Amino acid sequence: MDQLRLQASDLLYLAPELSLVICAIVLTLLDLIMPKQVSRTILGWLTLVGIAASIIFVVFRLGDDPISLLNNSYRIDDFANLFKLLFLSGTGLIIFMSLGSVDSNEIPHKGELYYLLLPAVLGAMIMVSSGDLITIFVGLELLSITSYILVGMRKKNQQSSEAAFKYIVLGSVASALILYGMSFIYGMTGSTNLAEIGRVLSENYEAYQAMIYLSFFLILGGLGFKVAAAPFHQWAPDVYQGAPIPVTAFLAAVSKGAAVALLFRIVYLIYYGVGNPNSMPISDDIFLVLAVLSATAMIVGNLVALRQRNIKRLLAYSGIANAGYLLVPIAAQLSTFHLNNFSELYYFMVAYFLMNIGAFAVFTAVSKASGHEEMSGFAGLYYRAPWTAVAMVIFILSLGGFPITGGFFGKLFIMIGALNMDLIWLAIIMILTSVISWYYYFGIIKQMFMRSANTAKDLVLTVPLTITIWLCVVLTVLMGLFPQWLIREVNDVFSVLVDLVITGM
Repeated sequence: MDQLRLQASDLLYLAPELSLVICAIVLTLLDLIMPKQVSRTILGWLTLVGIAASIIFVVFRLGDDPISLLNNSYRIDDFANLFKLLFLSGTGLIIFMSLGSVDSNEIPHKGELYYLLLPAVLGAMIMVSSGDLITIFVGLELLSITSYILVGMRKKNQQSSEAAFKYIVLGSVASALILYGMSFIYGMTGSTNLAEIGRVLSENYEAYQAMIYLSFFLILGGLGFKVAAAPFHQWAPDVYQGAPIPVTAFLAAVSKGAAVALLFRIVYLIYYGVGNPNSMPISDDIFLVLAVLSATAMIVGNLVALRQRNIKRLLAYSGIANAGYLLVPIAAQLSTFHLNNFSELYYFMVAYFLMNIGAFAVFTAVSKASGHEEMSGFAGLYYRAPWTAVAMVIFILSLGGFPITGGFFGKLFIMIGALNMDLIWLAIIMILTSVISWYYYFGIIKQMFMRSANTAKDLVLTVPLTITIWLCVVLTVLMGLFPQWLIREVNDVFSVLVDLVITGM
C-alpha cells in the first residue's frame, strides 16, 4: 500500500500513535481542571491505560505485511513494531514504578511527569517507523524537546536546572549536526526518502565520495550524542544526575534505544553496500568507524565508571559502555555468514531495558531511605531488605554479563556475531571491558552485604515499585534460562528483506 495522501482508513494503521496523542491531550485537560487536593496519581494510572491501548494496537499488527504511508515516509513493519513494543513496555514500567514513589516536594506537578512521557515515547515510535528524513527529524525532535522539559522538572533543584540547560544546548548542537548531514544527503540525491537515497548513492558513489563520508560523520556525531556513546557522552553523567529518577531511567533505556534503532535503519538503508570494496570501500570504511566508536564507548564508559561513587553517574557511564555493546551488531554488518544481527541487537536491548529499569527501581527506594544518591546508600541493604538486595544482585550480575542472566547471553550472542564477521579485536574488547565492569558493579554488592548502615532509614517499597522490581528480576532470569526463545520469536517475525529494506516508490 503506497500513496501520496493520507486517507481516513489509514488512521487505523496509526492507531498506536493516535492513542498516545489522544491520551496526552485528555490528561493535560484533566490536569488543568482537577482540584489541587486530588492526587495526581490517577493521571499516572490513566497514562498506563493509554500505553496499554497502544501496545494492543501494535500487537494486533505484529506479523502483518508492511504498510507504507505517504509515499514510504511512514512505515508500519515488524522492525518498527518490535521496537515500539519495547519502548511502550519500558515507558509503562517506568511510569508504573513511579506511582506513589515520586516526591511532590521534588517534582511539584507530578501530572506533568506522566503525560509528558507520552509525546516522548511517541517521538521514539515515529523515529523507528520513519522511511523519510523529514519524518525522522520530526520524531527525533519530538523526543528531544520533551526530554529537555522532563530533565528540568525538579524545579527547586539547581542541579536539575543546570542539567536541563546543558542538555538543551548540547542536544541542539547534535540535532543541528544531524540536520546538516541530512542536507548533504538531499543535495546528493534530490530525495528525502531512504529507499531512493540508498539507490542513488549506490549508483553515483564515485561522484559523491567525499560528501558521503561527510554526511555519515555528521549524522553519526548527532546520533552518537543521542546514544551517549564516547566521545559524544560528556552530557550524560550531569544530565542523569540532575534529572528525576524516572526521567533518568527513560533516558537510559527508551531514548538510547530509539537512537540505536534509528542508526540501524539509516546505516543499512543509506550506506550499506555503497562503493566498490576493491577500489572505493566506502561501506567498509563506515562499518569500521562504527566498530571503532563501539570500542571507544566500551573502553571509556567502563574505565571512567571505576571512579564513580554517585549511583546515577555510575549508571550513566555504565550506559555509555552498554551503548558500545549495542553498536557492535550494527558494526558487524549483514552477510551470508551473519544474518541475525537484528535479533542479537534486539535481545540485548530487551535485557538492557529490564536490568536498567529494575536497577533504577531499587535505587528509587534506596535513595528515598538514605536521603542521597551516593553508593553508600546501599550500605547494609541485605540486613534491612534482604530480598530487595537479592533482586539488585541479579540486576548487577546481568549488567556485568554473568551467566544465567539475560545480560550474559545478550553479550554472548553479540560477541559470536562479531566473531562470525572476523571482528576478533572487537570481541576481545567486549570481554576485557566486561571484566573491568565487574569491579564497579561489585562495589555495590560489597556495600549491600559487607557494610553496615545504622543511621539509614528502613526501606519503604510501594506496591508498584515492588511489582516492577520482581517482574524485571523474573524476566531477566527467564532470558538467562531460555535464551533461544526470544531469538527464535524475533527471527520468526522479522525479515531483513521485508521489514528493513524499503522498496517501491
